[in-house]
Amino acid sequence: MDDVLAAAAGVDWRGLGERGLCDGCLGRLVGKAGHGFTNPERGRALREAHRIEVGPCWLCRGLLEELPKFADLVAAKLADWEYNTFLVGSRVDAEVTEREETLWVELGLTQGEPIKNEINREVGKLVAAKTGKSADVHRPNVTAIVDTQYDVVDIEVAPLFFYGRYRKLSREIPQTRWPCRRCRGKGCDHCGGKGKMYPTSVEEIVAGEVMKQVGGAGHALHGMGREDVDALMLGNGRPFVVEISRPARRTVDLARVAEAVNRSGLAEVADLRPSDHAEVVALKEDRADKTYRARIRFAAPVDAAKLNEGIRALAKARIAQRTPTRVSHRRSDLVRQRVLKGIDLLRADGREAEVEVTAEAGTYVKEVLHGDGGRTEPSLAGLTGVPCEVLALDVVRIHDTR
Repeated sequence: MDDVLAAAAGVDWRGLGERGLCDGCLGRLVGKAGHGFTNPERGRALREAHRIEVGPCWLCRGLLEELPKFADLVAAKLADWEYNTFLVGSRVDAEVTEREETLWVELGLTQGEPIKNEINREVGKLVAAKTGKSADVHRPNVTAIVDTQYDVVDIEVAPLFFYGRYRKLSREIPQTRWPCRRCRGKGCDHCGGKGKMYPTSVEEIVAGEVMKQVGGAGHALHGMGREDVDALMLGNGRPFVVEISRPARRTVDLARVAEAVNRSGLAEVADLRPSDHAEVVALKEDRADKTYRARIRFAAPVDAAKLNEGIRALAKARIAQRTPTRVSHRRSDLVRQRVLKGIDLLRADGREAEVEVTAEAGTYVKEVLHGDGGRTEPSLAGLTGVPCEVLALDVVRIHDTR
C-alpha cells in the first residue's frame, strides 16, 4: 500500500470540498498506483491517512453498488450462447465520466483509473464466478456490453473460422454466393426471386453444413484465389477459410461436415480444422503458382510442328495481359505482367488439343491460350497463327506450402 499512499501524498484533498466519495471512487483516483489491491481497499487507506469523510458518493452516485446486478444481467444474457471465454464492456452516463475527469483536473491527479475500467473488471470477476468461464481481454468468444444507465446488455459474438481445402466438381456453381446484380440479393424477376445468380456455391455448401451444427447469422468463404464458375478445382484442392458470424454454438464435428459436403456431388473438402482471422489474411496474401489443364479447339487443324513451336515459345514466357474483355466490367483496365512457369502439350488430335499450364498467381490462363483479340501477348493462338477457343479449363494443383 506504500505506493498508493505515496501517489496520494502530494494531493490537497481539501479540494474535494463537500463532495463525498465512496471507497471505490476514492481509491480509483489513484487506481494505477500499487498492485494487488482493489479500489475500495485503496480508498479506505486514503480515507484513514488523510481523514477524508464518508458521505454519499458525488461521483458514481451509487453506481458501483449495482455491480452484482449487472453481473446477473450479463450471466443471464450469456446463457443463450456457447462460449469458453468472455469479456465485459460497459457504457456509462457521460455525466459520470465528466464528474470523474473534473476531479482529476482539480486535484492534479495523474494515476486515476476510469470508472468504466473498474466496472468492466469487477463485473467480469463476478460473471466468471457465476458461470465458471474465463475472462479474456484479447480474443474472447463473446463480449457483453452493459449499458449501466438503462440496465441493458448487448452481446457481441466472435465469428468462427475453419480452414480446409476444397475441390469443386461442378462447372455450374461458383466458389462464393453470387448475388443478383439487378436486385443485389433482394430477389427479382431476373434471378427468379432468389436474390442470387446460381442455386448454390462452394461457400453455401460448406457453410451450410457448419451452420447446421452451430447456427449463426451469416457466412463467408475466403479462398486462396478463385477459379472461374465453369472451371473445376481438382488435384490437391484450393485452401480456404470459412467464416461463420454470430454462432450460437462453438463446438463443431468437422468430420461430419466433411462427410456431408463430400456427399453433395458438387464439392469435396479435406483437412478441415479450426482457424482464425490471421489465417484469412495470410491466404489472401499468398501468391502460390497454379497448374491448369485446358482443352482447346482451333479454328482449323494446326500443323504439329507449328503447335509444338508455339508451346515452346510460351514456356517460361513473360506475358503482357490487358484486363480481359470478360471481366472488364468489374476490373480496372490495366496491363499486367505475368510469368508463365511452363506449358506442356498433353494431347493433339486434329483441331483439338489438351495442354497443362503452370503460371504465377493472377494469370488469366484462358487468355494466354486464345489471346483475347490481341489483349494478351504472346498467346498460343497468336504464335500458331490459328484462332482457338478454350472448351474447358480446370485447376489441377495449387503450389502452396500448406
